[in-house]
Amino acid sequence: MKLITKEIEEAIKNTPYGSTENVELDDKKVIARFFNPTGAGTWYVLEDDDWKNGRVVFGAATLGYGLELGSISIDELESLKLPLGLTIERDISVEPFKSTLGELRKAHGEDWM
Repeated sequence: MKLITKEIEEAIKNTPYGSTENVELDDKKVIARFFNPTGAGTWYVLEDDDWKNGRVVFGAATLGYGLELGSISIDELESLKLPLGLTIERDISVEPFKSTLGELRKAHGEDWM
């Protein structure tokens, strides 16, 4: 599955790092959500981090122990090889800026560290 669509890429480019700094974490609008279909692992894209130099975004991620904020490399997510030949998936129900981080993390039973 293609993780980054043209719509998602434009949304990332139009949300520079720090542009949502004054927004409460759970009120931040999510650009995209990625997940591991075989186990733990969820990544929420919130802003650009260093898209031009390496397709890096800023967001929240968890490997099953609670969400934490940080940089996320899209290239690394795309290169992960999972069991049964699967790859990291994009949640196609998440459209850029339609849902907040709080709404999505509660819907998926994820909490902060």
